[in-house]
Amino acid sequence: MIAWRNPMTAGILALAGLIVLASTFTIVPETRQAVILRFEQPVGRPINGWAPGQQFGNTGAGLIAKIPFVDKIVWVDKRVLDVDLDNQQVLSTDQLRLQVDAFARFRIVDPLKMVITARTEDGVIAALQPLFSSSLRAELGKRDFAVLLSPERGEVMDNIQNRLQRLASQYGVQIVDVRIKHADLPDGTPLESALNRMRTARQQQALTIRAQGQKAAQIVRADADANASRIYADAFGKDPSFYDFYRSMQSYRYTFGADGGADAGRGGTSIILSPQNGYLRNFQGR
Repeated sequence: MIAWRNPMTAGILALAGLIVLASTFTIVPETRQAVILRFEQPVGRPINGWAPGQQFGNTGAGLIAKIPFVDKIVWVDKRVLDVDLDNQQVLSTDQLRLQVDAFARFRIVDPLKMVITARTEDGVIAALQPLFSSSLRAELGKRDFAVLLSPERGEVMDNIQNRLQRLASQYGVQIVDVRIKHADLPDGTPLESALNRMRTARQQQALTIRAQGQKAAQIVRADADANASRIYADAFGKDPSFYDFYRSMQSYRYTFGADGGADAGRGGTSIILSPQNGYLRNFQGR
């Protein structure tokens, strides 16, 4: 009772009580998970842990109690976090050195495992960066530069995400998405030499395709000529006189203008033949 009559003593006791009260109770927000450490060892299950399909208001957030000055709380974000890679040097299969910028989005789904392995969110990001870089290099090292400009780009990012997920599971992390922001060739002489190599490769490819097309056209033309010769030979064997008459009619048609050249039918060419000329025998009747 005497202590309470002394205002200074009462104030000190009240302040000490507030400090103990503040050290005992804390509020866990909806956007965070809490892991309680007692003498640097995790105690119990995480509070307000992430779960798929969980809605705000139905989680374990709210007022909690702990042993003051003994227990420590490690806060873990429930939201999606980012890890960035800038200017990563990657060598593609066509021997092009690329500068790649990429990012990955992840969520901490096992805060207890995260605290044991990486301790903090910054520790997780620091651990994921080299894993992300190695996954990126491993996948892009199996691809040509042109793949990053094609629809296969989505498949490349999916493969990087799957590879990174297998490595990041040890930290209690779920990889939500992986994206390549851009992949550029370095400026200067390497860029010019790379473009020249690409141009030369495309020209060689065009020459190969053109040669294959010419080869195929020659084969088709030869087959067509062979078939035509065979048909003519069969026709001559069945009726030589009709075959001779038909070929003569074709020659007349071309010579006298129906199927002739640019000057046919316009008086550009004059032909003088004797009526007894063998070329006109089919005009003499039978």
